[in-house]
Amino acid sequence: MDEPIGIEERYPARYWHRLDDGRIQCDLCPRDCKLKEGQRGACFVRGRINDAMVLTTYGRSSGFCIDPVEKKPLNHFYPGSRILSFGTAGCNLACKFCQNWDISKARSFDKLADQATPQSIADSALDLDCPSVAFTYNDPVIFAEYAMDVADACHAVGVKTVAVTAGYIHAQPRIDFYAKMDAANVDLKAFTDEFYFRQTGAYLGPVLETLHYLCKETDVWVELTTLLIPGYNDSAHEIGKMCEWIARALGQDVPLHFTAFHPDYKMTDIPATSAVKLSEARQIGHAVGLYHVYTGNVHDTAGGTTHCASCKQTLIVRDWHDIRDYRLTAQGCCPHCGALLAGRFGMYQSQPGARRIPIRISR
Repeated sequence: MDEPIGIEERYPARYWHRLDDGRIQCDLCPRDCKLKEGQRGACFVRGRINDAMVLTTYGRSSGFCIDPVEKKPLNHFYPGSRILSFGTAGCNLACKFCQNWDISKARSFDKLADQATPQSIADSALDLDCPSVAFTYNDPVIFAEYAMDVADACHAVGVKTVAVTAGYIHAQPRIDFYAKMDAANVDLKAFTDEFYFRQTGAYLGPVLETLHYLCKETDVWVELTTLLIPGYNDSAHEIGKMCEWIARALGQDVPLHFTAFHPDYKMTDIPATSAVKLSEARQIGHAVGLYHVYTGNVHDTAGGTTHCASCKQTLIVRDWHDIRDYRLTAQGCCPHCGALLAGRFGMYQSQPGARRIPIRISR
């Protein structure tokens, strides 16, 4: 919090208040950063200048790409569609295992090479045949004002919005932020406070509150992701407790993705997650009653396949992000028994490709 804010980096931020001791407090996330003049918060992109909170990354991106929606990962949100994806810099968590650390931990704004207004992003999504825009690569919670403005511009032209997030946000901004989102993939990083505190510098409770709010009080389509880290959050006991809570508190229809860790950032001495461990976690999820449990970051056709929760027939076959077979009706129903698959679906034609395509957007 000791690097000064540049005079040009001054977009007015919401969610803060003044303290009696002269500092101001950021009220966006549970970190509750308390700042003196010129200081930045733990996320590094929200700070104080001229006795007010500012967002330093509004309109600035680390890059734009066209992804298959399955990369978010979202398996029940318009499968096979293209999604325009971008992030900024910084993060409000301090994950030692971050797989995008060069962006989320960036303290150099040289990473923010692309600039784009909310309207130009919405227009580009239409021009590029992307029915959705994703706020991803780093957590959109920390650039909430920018993400919400982009979402407004997208919705005005019929483009949907997706948040890929850790869900670490206070109650009021949570309501405002997710009111602008059509779908979210939320990282449930583990199911113990010890892991959250030691490995992310955060707490589990606010994430569970976000998940409960999203699944029970909003129409946002929600999928969960847990990165399994060998020896840290991959015990059968912890996985079982987490899956039981998801089934009981959120619903059996909520898709859960177990994804493979690879050594990175501050955990380069930890081995990559084995395919066997991912399959075991998937089996645990199914055993406690979850209908849709997937594996990710590996080639595993069984772990990427969607089945009907009613008759168990195969509906969508995937290998990593690549759709190999698609049998749902346009209404999202099973062609065998007619049951509606949980999610958001439309007319499927063919997946345009499973590879990421970098693009540039003009302001």
